[in-house]
Amino acid sequence: MKISRLEAGFNYAVLSLFTISALLPLVGVVLSALTPRAEATGGLAIPSSLAWSNFKAAWAEGHFTVYMRSSVIVTVAVVALTVALASAAGYGFARLDFPGSTPLFFLLLIGLMLPAEAFIIPLYYNLRGMGLTNTYWGLIAPQVAQSLAFGTFWMRNNFKQFPTSIIEAARLDGASEWRLMWQVALPALRPAVLTMCLLLGMWTWNEFLIPLVMVTDESLRTAPLGMAFFQGRRSTDYALLAAGGMIVAAPVVIAYAFAQKHFVRGMLGGASR
Repeated sequence: MKISRLEAGFNYAVLSLFTISALLPLVGVVLSALTPRAEATGGLAIPSSLAWSNFKAAWAEGHFTVYMRSSVIVTVAVVALTVALASAAGYGFARLDFPGSTPLFFLLLIGLMLPAEAFIIPLYYNLRGMGLTNTYWGLIAPQVAQSLAFGTFWMRNNFKQFPTSIIEAARLDGASEWRLMWQVALPALRPAVLTMCLLLGMWTWNEFLIPLVMVTDESLRTAPLGMAFFQGRRSTDYALLAAGGMIVAAPVVIAYAFAQKHFVRGMLGGASR
């Protein structure tokens, strides 16, 4: 269906307005991060010179070496464990017929409806009783459990869309269900898996509440939590705060920039059919 020039122009005008609204705050943060500290006021202004040293100062004063290392460890572990468990569970729910599979799947989906705030206090006491607070496992295990419902739902839908003829042909050749999942289906579902990895990585990297409650040791603080403490110490140093914010956000932005094609393919279709 063709649309008129007037309608197309209106659509582009609306999209441009939303694009500017989304980019304007980001431009303000970038400009603040590059403004000399003596000139930074927190507003949207063009700096007289580009102070790249703000990033070095923010990294050193904010102890981001420690915080970024913790975030990388936690994010990689959560994504790897969730992908492995969600792939196995998703394949089981999509391709295996076992008693109670449908009620069990819907029971699992309750995890999508529960916010972390609803269970964070009993979770803290449970992990403290197990000696897992102030450890990496105290950060990793809750976030794996929190992500597993979405991961299973995502992989189940993609395994269901995978061509049944390929599955049946592999079964006739004697392939086990385990081999079917890892060597036949998953390689074809790579865009969907990469999309899930990117989403899980972004959510895990930005998680704030669980690290805030589960750890008090500075060496275990993740980047968003470390940024909050840095903000408390430098509440009026707008240039360093903006630089610190960009440091924390950079890994997610870079990951999306490199994986955006796979991300779009995974969101739109999953496996090639």
